[in-house]
Amino acid sequence: MGVRFIERSVRRFTKKHGHRPFVLITGGSSGMGFQYALLFAKAECPMLIVSNKENELEQSASQLRREYNAQVLTRFQDLATENASQELFDYCKASGLQIDILINNAGMFFWTQATTVNMSRFDTMIRLHVLTNTNNTILFGNDMKERGYGYILNISSMASTFPLPGITAYAATKAYLKSFSRSMYFE
Repeated sequence: MGVRFIERSVRRFTKKHGHRPFVLITGGSSGMGFQYALLFAKAECPMLIVSNKENELEQSASQLRREYNAQVLTRFQDLATENASQELFDYCKASGLQIDILINNAGMFFWTQATTVNMSRFDTMIRLHVLTNTNNTILFGNDMKERGYGYILNISSMASTFPLPGITAYAATKAYLKSFSRSMYFE
């Protein structure tokens, strides 16, 4: 997605719904998530970025505000916990935030053989990539369905297309996310 595509999409959305879309980006303080935040800041969309890295989160938000005069809210939250999705959803509701675009980008990566990794790291990755993204999609997707509009982008990976020793859990969770997202699209 380039800046022109985002700008055209935002213009169409704004014309149709009478307001700029409010964007929620998980993992929005760095990497691809921050790149999406930049694109939406350039398109003058208000947003909430969520990260478990508090200093990085505030620095990223400050940069977006300074460089693009963006309306950026932040939420410091570990999304790899059991109730993370419900807590994030409840926070948005309590804050009066209507999420028009959800970008499920939060993720983690480590390189090691499956037989040598600490099981809690696998559990955390599976919770973050599979459960949190699934629950976010369902919770925010139900709101979008009731309103009759909204968009969800689940970030997967090229690693989802084939098995990769050394990143076994990463590839498997991204394959799940790819399959889940395609199925949800048809629903």
